[in-house]
Amino acid sequence: MKALVIVPTFNESENVSDLIPEILKQDNCIEVLIVDDNSPDGTAKLVQNLMKENSRIHLLEREGKMGLGSAYIAGFKYAIQKKYDYILEMDADFSHKPDDLPNLLEAIKENDLVIGSRYIKGVNVVNWPARRLALSLLASKYVRIITKMPLKDPTGGFKCFRRNVLESINLDNILSDGYSFQIEMNYKVWKGGFQIKEIPIIFVERRVGQSKMSKKIVREAVINVWKLRFFSKFWENRKNQRTKK
Repeated sequence: MKALVIVPTFNESENVSDLIPEILKQDNCIEVLIVDDNSPDGTAKLVQNLMKENSRIHLLEREGKMGLGSAYIAGFKYAIQKKYDYILEMDADFSHKPDDLPNLLEAIKENDLVIGSRYIKGVNVVNWPARRLALSLLASKYVRIITKMPLKDPTGGFKCFRRNVLESINLDNILSDGYSFQIEMNYKVWKGGFQIKEIPIIFVERRVGQSKMSKKIVREAVINVWKLRFFSKFWENRKNQRTKK
C-alpha cells in the first residue's frame, strides 16, 4: 500500500519543518508531496533540504500563488501518474492533526472517500471566534440544502481518496479554485455513486502564520454551489434525452 499526503503551501516555512516529520512517522506507507506556490518566505527551500535526508518527501514548485484547488489538482495528477493507492489532502498549519492520518487510512479500506469531519459528532473546532464558527456551520447547512449531499462537513479539507475515484473525475473540468473546491470534489464523488464516509476529527486553529480565508473565497463558494447544481441538472437532462432516442 502506498499513500500520498498532499500539502499545498504558501508562506508556511514556520510549519513545514515540523509538520513533515510528524506526517511521515504515522506509517511507513505514507509519503508527502508539498505543492508550493513560490512562497517568498523560503518554504520550498526548506522542503528541498528535507528531501536530501528522506526519499519519502516530494516537492512541486509552481510559478506563483495559483490557488488551493489548482494545487490539489496538480497533486492529484502527480499521485495518479505515480500510482499511489490512496491520496490524502491536508493543511500545512497543524489545524489537521497528523495523528488522525491512520484513522483516515483505516476507514478508506472500506470506502472510496473518507472525510475528516468537524461536525459529525457535535462541533469539534478549537480556538475559532464565534463569528467564523457560525459562518462555517451556516455554509455546511447551505451546501447540504442546495446540493442534497448527505454530509455534515462538506467544506472540510482533511480527506482521503482512493486513486480510482480521482481517475474517474475529469480534473481539468473542475470549476472551483478556493475552498469551494472541497465542495465540488465531494459532489462529483457523490454523484459518481462512490461510497463516502465521515469520521470525527478535532480541528484546531492554525498555530502560526496567517489564514488564507477571504471574502473572495466565500463569494466563490456561494456562487459555485449553484453552478454545481445547475450543471448537474443540465447533464442529467442531456443524458435522459439521449436515452429516450
